[in-house]
Amino acid sequence: MNQHPVQVLDPVFDYLDDLIRDHGDTLFMGFTYAAISFLIWVLCGGLRRKLLKGKPMPRVPPVIVIHIPIGRPPPPPESFAPFSPAYEPSRFDDDDPHRD
Repeated sequence: MNQHPVQVLDPVFDYLDDLIRDHGDTLFMGFTYAAISFLIWVLCGGLRRKLLKGKPMPRVPPVIVIHIPIGRPPPPPESFAPFSPAYEPSRFDDDDPHRD
């Protein structure tokens, strides 16, 4: 008799292959329903109740944190003029003959 680990486990693998081939659909539906039930139990706090059964829970008051930025706010952006203003000559041009 050969004691190689792969050959020792061959009957187990053959049994599992036959079980899945014959009853795979039923096993899949059973595992699905069990997983959904387990997920609901965990989300409802099933694990928390077991872990914290003997430990008292400390009472912690709720805390509200309001973040107030420190410093000056940034300056407002400069206004954008898409067209340059029309050129108007100054009131007193150097070439004005009437200017004293």
